[in-house]
Amino acid sequence: MGVSAADFDYVREVVQADSALALADGKEYLVETRLAPLAASAGLATIGDLVAKLRSGAADLRRAVVEALATHETQFFRDMHPFEALRTEVIPALLREDPTRRLTLWSAAASGGQEAYSLALLLREHFPDISSPTILATDISRAVLAQAEAGRFSQLEVNRGLPASLLVKHFDRAGLEWQLRDDVRRMVTFRQLNLAGPLTAVPRMDVIFLRNVLIYFNTEAKKALLERVGEVLRPGGLLFLGSAETTYGLDDRYERLEVAKSICYRLDPNRRDVP
Repeated sequence: MGVSAADFDYVREVVQADSALALADGKEYLVETRLAPLAASAGLATIGDLVAKLRSGAADLRRAVVEALATHETQFFRDMHPFEALRTEVIPALLREDPTRRLTLWSAAASGGQEAYSLALLLREHFPDISSPTILATDISRAVLAQAEAGRFSQLEVNRGLPASLLVKHFDRAGLEWQLRDDVRRMVTFRQLNLAGPLTAVPRMDVIFLRNVLIYFNTEAKKALLERVGEVLRPGGLLFLGSAETTYGLDDRYERLEVAKSICYRLDPNRRDVP
C-alpha cells in the first residue's frame, strides 16, 4: 500500500497547513506506515483511495490524517535532567518566592501521558504539601489523549524510565497492564490542543515542557509557537525544550539558563521584541 509522489506532497501540505508539522523529503515510509491502518479502518483499499477521499474535502478524515501523522514518542521521566532540575532547584525557588502559590505546569504534546504523569509523581513524592497544583497535558490527537487519561500502561511502557519503587507504590496490576492509581491520575487535566493555533485555553504557567516539538516545525512555525508560548509563561517561569532544540535565532526574548545539568529558557523582561 504505497504512496505516490503527488499524494505524498498533498498529504504533507495538509499536515503543514493544519498542524505546522513539516514532513521532510524521504518521509514517504512514515505516511505509508501511519495511514495504512487508517485506510483499512475506513474500508479503503489503498492509501491512494484515502488521499482521493481526503482531496474531496472530508473534514473528519482530514483531522484523522493529521492526528495519525503527529509523532507520539514519549516515556516516563524522559532524559531525567529536567525533572531533577524541577525537584532540586526550580520548584523550591518558586515556593520560596511565594509559598502559597498554586503551581502550574504544562506538558505540551503530551502523547500517551507519561511526561505529565512523571510531573505528577514528582510532585506527589517530593512536594506533597503543595496545594492543588495544576498539571495540564495537551496533544493534537484525541485518540492518544483518551489513552493517556485512562492511565493504563503496558509492561514495556512502564519499563521505559519509570523507577520500580514508583511502579510498586503508585500502580496496580490490571491483567497484562499497569493501572495508575486515581490519586495521581486525577492530578492531570488532559485537553485536545493544536499547537499551531491560539493558546487561549492555556492558563498562565510556571513551567512549560515543550520538548521535542520544535524539531518537527519549520523556522516560521517555530518562531510563531515560541511567541505564543511566551504569552502564557508567567514572569520568572521556565520553558524546557528537547536536548536538540533551542530558542537561539528564533526568539531573542528568551535567555538560556543551566539548571542542575539541564538547559531551560526564561523570558527576559527587558527584551520583549520578537525577531
